[in-house]
Amino acid sequence: MIVKFLRNNGLSLFFLAIFVAAVVGQSVAGWFEENQQLTMHGEATVAYVNFVTSSDFMVDLAENWQSEFLQFFLFIAATIWLVQKGSPESKKPGEQGVESDREQYVGQYALRDSPTWAKAPGIRGWLYANSLLLVMGTIFLLSWLGQSVAGTVVANEEQAQHGLAPLSWADYVVSPDFWNRTLQNWQSEFLAVGCMVAFSIYLRQRGSSESKEVGAPHHAGSLASE
Repeated sequence: MIVKFLRNNGLSLFFLAIFVAAVVGQSVAGWFEENQQLTMHGEATVAYVNFVTSSDFMVDLAENWQSEFLQFFLFIAATIWLVQKGSPESKKPGEQGVESDREQYVGQYALRDSPTWAKAPGIRGWLYANSLLLVMGTIFLLSWLGQSVAGTVVANEEQAQHGLAPLSWADYVVSPDFWNRTLQNWQSEFLAVGCMVAFSIYLRQRGSSESKEVGAPHHAGSLASE
């Protein structure tokens, strides 16, 4: 039973495990660095629990999360209407759009074992039909808000150290510091997605669902879907 569960959910569990490991590693490394800086300035060190609940740690965590979820939000939305010929990450030219109810197995065209909400009319059906995009967008907005709030606290700590007046949240979110931190994450995510779309036209990885078949022509997507 457990072996079957692990086999059937291996991809999700793998990324969950390395995510947790990376967050723990980041928190420990950041804690050591924080205490190193405090020691250099002759100040008292902080406990690990105090560090991982601090605004300094939260702003670093949140600014990465918001850029990742923005990446997927935009990619999901863009692939509804935009195509890239030859890329397995894209629908084929001519298939742009949200597709018909029959093609999406919703409403009267739902299968016997389709999700209940896929069969529902009205707002429930619409919510489920757009649930992936809505959840990704919500997580992005919450992460962005968390980054901005934690960043305001960190910025005001620095303001106080220099004897300057504190910033309001509205002041901070239009500041160069906030957008420098934000855009340096966004540009790297956009580059990575663009490269994945373009590289997968000409390059292959045998056995990966993110690649078309090794022998598939460059101009085709995946032969299995044709």
